[in-house]
Amino acid sequence: MLYESTRGNYRRVSAAEAIKLGIAPDGGLFVPCDRVVIDSKKLQDMVKLDYRERAYLILKEYLDDYTEDEIRECLKLAYNTENFASPAIAPVHRLNDGLYLLELWHGPTCAFKDMALQILPHLLTRAAVKTGEKSTIVILVATSGDTGKAALEGFKNVPGARIIVFYPEQGVSQIQKLQMITQEGNNVGVVAVRGNFDDAQSGVKKIFADEDFNLELQKANYRFSSANSINWGRLAPQIVYYFSAYLDLAAKNVIAPGEKINFAVPTGNFGNILAAYYAREMGLPVHRLICAANTNNVLTDFIRTGIYNRSRPFVKTISPSMDILISSNLERLLYHLTGRDHSRVSRWMSELNKTGSYQVDEQSKNKIGEILWSGYADDQETLETIKSVHQRYGYIVDTHTAVGLKVYEKYTGATGDSAKTIVASTASPFKFNESVVKAILGDQAVRGKNELELLQVLETASGADIPPGLKDLDRKPVRHQTITDKDSMAEVVRDMLLG
Repeated sequence: MLYESTRGNYRRVSAAEAIKLGIAPDGGLFVPCDRVVIDSKKLQDMVKLDYRERAYLILKEYLDDYTEDEIRECLKLAYNTENFASPAIAPVHRLNDGLYLLELWHGPTCAFKDMALQILPHLLTRAAVKTGEKSTIVILVATSGDTGKAALEGFKNVPGARIIVFYPEQGVSQIQKLQMITQEGNNVGVVAVRGNFDDAQSGVKKIFADEDFNLELQKANYRFSSANSINWGRLAPQIVYYFSAYLDLAAKNVIAPGEKINFAVPTGNFGNILAAYYAREMGLPVHRLICAANTNNVLTDFIRTGIYNRSRPFVKTISPSMDILISSNLERLLYHLTGRDHSRVSRWMSELNKTGSYQVDEQSKNKIGEILWSGYADDQETLETIKSVHQRYGYIVDTHTAVGLKVYEKYTGATGDSAKTIVASTASPFKFNESVVKAILGDQAVRGKNELELLQVLETASGADIPPGLKDLDRKPVRHQTITDKDSMAEVVRDMLLG
């Protein structure tokens, strides 16, 4: 399997090269050149397998320059009971006969990003060896909260790698910030950016595209790569959990062989739902992908109108990991749906960069509408959903999962579709406890308390233990205090690497 850039101005590369590079040198994203197909017989054979075995059968199709032993070793290092609190890794929870939650937050940082970022460092270090790389790989990450900590946790103390994470200074929760600034590891750096997530993401992309700066660092034996979902090594493992969720329902005879279901996915950068699209293209019986947004509903507007317009007010919400106006992974979807027309994709991305918007042609818009449906939920709707789910099912969801559930409700109201649906539950409710406690116990329960104190409140209310990754964060020493303007991010990287 070879990979090509969505912009069409770079040679085809192996999986190992794509993972090592992260982003294509022409500014595009790497996509597989061939379609992988999992037929109905193979799907049926996978029903009885555990998560790691399912993952192996899917990943080996995309990573065919890795040996069987290499892939299995990476999977063993990533998906085990030391890293994940659930032996199922990504268990499916039933709310009712038609609605299920895919719990993606049993990893060390209590968010879905762990699903990919526990395996990516192992894939990347092997990729470096495979491609004869002698330089230290420097992982640059922009985060809206969860990716940063998950990447730091995955890459800490990994030989041959450094990692620098940029987060918006005022754009993450108290717990998310504490998780990052207390991060241990001899190869990690954490930097606050004065601005929002899009500023941090644009700054990282600018560093990747700066040829002179890249050459300067290569002379010092450093090479940049990415742990954001622009890296194929991050995206491919996410495909697995959509297959696994479907197979779990099939194993319990909840769905008949070949029965089509829906997935509802709360998303900001479009990577999580794009993985579901790849699963659908591979043959997973998926009817509709429901793209759930918060008030920063740039994706909803795009899916409905074909016009992507990031020139709008940026809203800070109680689902901060989705507070994004530039959804990088959408570029991959457009590349596939236009029949790999890199000239069109390049033109649209150029327009987005220069003017803040672009409009796709009618045919592309209709193709998107056949696969995706989108809606959004504001903060009040999110809080009401958390409360109603708790009252109806005795189950507590975080703010992002609540957005997914509310948009699913809007979808069924608009379409009447009664197909069984799995909502991607992307974070532990403990991670966004202020909003969760407020929703289920009322304003008075949060008054005068910080997020760390509210962990205890939620523990008592839910009967569940505070996850280890969130416990005693206030007792850990702060190790990272650097703050930078968005235009000075490259200087920070230079100082950290070259001193």
